[in-house]
Amino acid sequence: MATTPAPVRLRRTLTLWDLILYGVIVIQPVAPMSVFGVLRDRGHGHVVTTIFIAMVAMLFTAISYGRMARAYPSAGSAFTYVGQEINPALGYVTGWSMVMDYMLNPMICIIWCSQQAHVFAPGISYGVWATFFALVFTALNVQGVKTSARVNTALAAGMGVVITIFFVTAARYIFGHPHDGAGFFTQPFYDPQLWNTKAVLGGTSIAVLTYIGFDGISTLSEEAENPRRNILLATVLTCLVIGILSAIQVYAAQLIWPSSEPFPNMDTAFTFVAGRAWAPMFAILGFTLLVANFGSGMGAQLGAARLLYGMGRSNALPKSFFGAVDPKRHVPRNNVLFVGALALAGAFFLPWVAAVPSLLARFFSRGSSASLGTATSGYELGANLLNFGALIAFMGVNLAAFVRYYLHDENKKLSNLLPPVLGFVICFALWVNLSPTALIFGAIWMGLGIAFGAVKTRGFRDNLIDFELPPEE
Repeated sequence: MATTPAPVRLRRTLTLWDLILYGVIVIQPVAPMSVFGVLRDRGHGHVVTTIFIAMVAMLFTAISYGRMARAYPSAGSAFTYVGQEINPALGYVTGWSMVMDYMLNPMICIIWCSQQAHVFAPGISYGVWATFFALVFTALNVQGVKTSARVNTALAAGMGVVITIFFVTAARYIFGHPHDGAGFFTQPFYDPQLWNTKAVLGGTSIAVLTYIGFDGISTLSEEAENPRRNILLATVLTCLVIGILSAIQVYAAQLIWPSSEPFPNMDTAFTFVAGRAWAPMFAILGFTLLVANFGSGMGAQLGAARLLYGMGRSNALPKSFFGAVDPKRHVPRNNVLFVGALALAGAFFLPWVAAVPSLLARFFSRGSSASLGTATSGYELGANLLNFGALIAFMGVNLAAFVRYYLHDENKKLSNLLPPVLGFVICFALWVNLSPTALIFGAIWMGLGIAFGAVKTRGFRDNLIDFELPPEE
């Protein structure tokens, strides 16, 4: 009698260390460097304080992610948590918002890497560099998750060396130049002459970008060893590592370049700081940021592929394509190729879309479209849109953790109440204060997703999702 072959599944090969490295690389160990100038401007010089406040805020959400991964060790991440614990339709909406978030991350990394590489090699056009990076990201991820983990280890080691060099040169500069006593060393935390609570909170909303991406760890639940333990530990530890490392970086930068002194260029502020500490660091740091975005883009594509796999297997997306796993390398190859193609298209398309608000503002000089903003680059627009999808997912996971571990638990423990409630409230406050451009484009994306769901379910009369959680091994 013929037996039915067992379905091909993802392979559990990632250790706790692999998960932490993945999270650190996706977020980037040099994450605060690219937004340092904006943070200093918005926070009135209190960059370190905004980084620490944002870390506390994200730790609440990280705890919720880790706890939900214990209950549902599935590649669908927030999509599965919300759909299983609250409502399948809300899970679908959460997953759809995450798709935008995860798709945009590799797109903006390709844009940034291509622009920086074009600076180093101006003879090669931006389009050629964009195609090159999209192909490399895709090729490495198709090889399998352990290949990506080995590349992550090498990238983390390289960035660690550069960060160490920066700390050494920064210390030599700081202690080799005169300063105004002990108060000089506390001003990055609190400067009474510049302190403004509203400004600091505004800076914190931007500082949260430093941590965006930690949720990607939960998408690897089906490839992690002991996921019920390691996903929670890796998520929380990643936030702590990034938060402390980021705070030290911006603290040193503020001591080198006081808040009273403007930057020649706000977007590349940290490279000027590094160049002041040691002239060769200007070029070294530029190359390091290129490497960091390379690793982040590759990791983001990996997470996006796993998210689409979870949605495909649950029938929220066409299962035959998105729910398939390559039998040889045990990776969702179709999804990796799909994300790579979209990321490449977005690298050419986003810069054009970024110019739309300013064009509308010019055309309707007295209309409300002027409030859309004036995003000046595809990278800037993509970074703003990232928060729309990410914060919806964060709110959904916090709500799911609240329902499962507090509402449905007989013992109403305060430790199960405070993290998800505080995480939800903070994320909601940040979400409603997103830029008008992000809210408009995000609403369009969500409208498309709801329309797709309506067509798929014949006006929501059929089941939207058929969750299929994998057996634990």
